[in-house]
Amino acid sequence: MSPLRAITRPVSAAFANCELTHLAREPINIERAQRQHAATVDALRGLGVAIEELPAEDTLPDSVFVEDTALVFDEIAVIMRPGAASRRPETASVASALAAHRNLATIEAPATIDGGDVLVLGKTVWVGLTTRSDAAAIDQLQSILGPFGYTVHGQPVHGCLHLKSAVTALDDTTLLLCPERVDPEGFGDARIIEVAPDEPDGANVARVGDTLLAAAAFDATNARLRDAGYPVVTAALDELAKAEGAVTCCSLLFKDTA
Repeated sequence: MSPLRAITRPVSAAFANCELTHLAREPINIERAQRQHAATVDALRGLGVAIEELPAEDTLPDSVFVEDTALVFDEIAVIMRPGAASRRPETASVASALAAHRNLATIEAPATIDGGDVLVLGKTVWVGLTTRSDAAAIDQLQSILGPFGYTVHGQPVHGCLHLKSAVTALDDTTLLLCPERVDPEGFGDARIIEVAPDEPDGANVARVGDTLLAAAAFDATNARLRDAGYPVVTAALDELAKAEGAVTCCSLLFKDTA
């Protein structure tokens, strides 16, 4: 397996002004959020991931959530057009960093899409149909990825910000899923592990090689993953969660093919 690289960015000083769609705004402790993010990056580093940290963007509140700005495949990187207009300036610096690793394609206006709405399992790509991502972006993504053998599908999502708030990949054939937020039938023959019933937010984990990086708050779901044979490393993310953030949001993780 190729070594893994993660593009990250520190928590913005303006983080308390983040975009919110499903949560009520509550006070955010910026220093605590910064510590939690730094610990999450350290956890990735401890799993052998090469960290490429971009400078903080203190005028862009949500810029720590770099996952939303791009998709990185073995063959190409695709720069997103985020659904929240305030987040669109985040993409330029990420595109510059990715240009050293991949050829780039770009989702063009008026289509909108956040990387957090995109789930990849093998050569199948699902895009959440949410307030941030639309059918026009799905069509563009299919045109970009089709020549590399990928198929792209829309997937309805309920009651959460992004598709990956509801489902994430554990390996090449298995998904961790919250059935209250997304229909398991929409994922074909994929093996499904459901979150614990009282932990709907536990569906977001990051696959890092053979290990899963998960939020520490979801003990029952993490126990299900360990019982299924997955090594699990946890990080505290409750302050970042106040901004509708989760594990995968905080890094742009990809194979380092250089």
